[in-house]
Amino acid sequence: MKRRDTLKALTLSSLGITALNPQVALAEQRELDTMTPPETPIKIPGGRQKEEAIRDAKLMKEKFFTVAELATIKVLVDIIIPADAKSGSASQAGVPDFIEFIAKDMPQNQIPLRGGLKWLDIESNKRFKKNFTLSTKAQQLQIIDDIAYPEKAKPALSQGVAFFNLMRNLTASGFYTSRIGIDDLGYVGNTPNVWEGVPADVLKQYGLSYD
Repeated sequence: MKRRDTLKALTLSSLGITALNPQVALAEQRELDTMTPPETPIKIPGGRQKEEAIRDAKLMKEKFFTVAELATIKVLVDIIIPADAKSGSASQAGVPDFIEFIAKDMPQNQIPLRGGLKWLDIESNKRFKKNFTLSTKAQQLQIIDDIAYPEKAKPALSQGVAFFNLMRNLTASGFYTSRIGIDDLGYVGNTPNVWEGVPADVLKQYGLSYD
């Protein structure tokens, strides 16, 4: 099974298909203009309260990750969910911005995320004498393969394993609540059906007709 299919299955089982409507609202919220001036009325998407929209707009204007940290996040999320023939990658779906928002919205994630990014650079320098983003794709995958499978990882890599678990969860959540991810799932929400009457084979089975 491809990595994308595995994450899709995990996301559907954890969110539940009925939970996708609020997730669509979250995707729409992330598409709002994040640079809205204070004097401009704040847009309130469906399913959100005014105070929530005001708080979200405030958080959108704040910055947590540095440019270098965001560059590392972009590389990492695209390793987790790369582009394929059907849809774009995690970074193309706006996942780095989603993780930036989560770090501000849920501050308990700030230390694990920043610490994990630092761990990744330290590990890369140990092995290859350069930061993670400057390493080759093969070198990056070598590190990720060592921390992506908890049951196989060495105890010395436990911090990296915990960090990657968090990043994988956030990447899947961010991707599958984005427009690209929702289209990838093939989820269309509640759509009206056109009633064309009882199917002909059912009518024939019971000896009935509309005549």
